[in-house]
Amino acid sequence: MREGPLSKKGDSIADYSGAVHKRRAFLKTLGALGSAFVAVVIGVPAAGAFLTPAFRRRPRKEWTQVAKADLIDIDVPVKVDFAESTNDAWVETRALRTVWLRTEDGETFTAFSGTCPHLGCSVNFEPSRNSFVCPCHHGIFDMKTGAVLGGPPPRGLDPLPVRVNNGQVEVILKQFRSGVPERVEV
Repeated sequence: MREGPLSKKGDSIADYSGAVHKRRAFLKTLGALGSAFVAVVIGVPAAGAFLTPAFRRRPRKEWTQVAKADLIDIDVPVKVDFAESTNDAWVETRALRTVWLRTEDGETFTAFSGTCPHLGCSVNFEPSRNSFVCPCHHGIFDMKTGAVLGGPPPRGLDPLPVRVNNGQVEVILKQFRSGVPERVEV
């Protein structure tokens, strides 16, 4: 006698088809659970990466020490260059920033961004003109107010919040969009 799925006495075709049905149902359930697992493993990080920018808080601006107050000459703008570090996940980026500081009395200070609001070039101070000058497109700015005196810049130099804390001049670094008349922080 041949051996097969119905070779035992008492086995019937109904018993065989029930076993096949149970195996198929089990494999369908296993396939559905496996697909759901893969969808969650791939979908949750993808959704997180897609939605994170919508819920991201703007980084809190902090006061940065840029100079000692007693080292700044009266009525002479001083260029202060320093490195700013930013962290994005596990990547740390360092960027060179420039701030122009000026004081009329040694106690209250004015700070301007060292970036021209026209196209983002670095501005320099020209003592002979008593003004800030952008070498890229010849923008000229007032030494005291940062207002545009000539050239193509759409607005004056961007002022920065400044304070003196324990003899140290501190500023809050801000960056603004170039080429537009309004100050739009980026």
